[in-house]
Amino acid sequence: MAPYEALYGAPCHTPTCWTELGEKPLAGPEIVARTEKKIREIREHLKVGDMVMLKVSPWKGLIRFGKKGKPSPRFIGHFRISQRVGAVAYRLELPEELRGIHNVFHVSYLRKTLFDESQRVPLPKYEIDEKLRYPEQPEKILDRKVRQLRNKKINMVKIQWRYHKGSDVTWEAEEEMKAKYPPLFA
Repeated sequence: MAPYEALYGAPCHTPTCWTELGEKPLAGPEIVARTEKKIREIREHLKVGDMVMLKVSPWKGLIRFGKKGKPSPRFIGHFRISQRVGAVAYRLELPEELRGIHNVFHVSYLRKTLFDESQRVPLPKYEIDEKLRYPEQPEKILDRKVRQLRNKKINMVKIQWRYHKGSDVTWEAEEEMKAKYPPLFA
């Protein structure tokens, strides 16, 4: 059945049904109780040894990687559940690259997945920080200019960013960028 139907116990109404006339009952406590029961049942189906994917939050706004216009994945990995911690938290077996991240997650950050190791397609490695966000990174320098103020000149560089909110190209002060990202200027 569809996720909507599993959660609410009825098929999703399409816009063609929205024109029906008549009184509609408001959602009462029995609907809320049924919904909570179904959510509990879905959560109980996660168990030690299952493979799950981990939800990743974008750092700022829309995140893009690789080719222009492709959004970054909302879920990463295939991680095995190693232990249930409390009623709604699970400990995952994380790879060495994610060692800086605490390995216990609320069930809302997990998505159960059917995983067959023989069918695995290797994906590029994604760097995420301790808050499960993609860190903003400069990719390359596109242009340089000198900005003339009243009493001094500031060297500016035009940077193309990866995982940057808004425009992926900005002008930045060269000295600040050298201090933050020395490999970019090597």
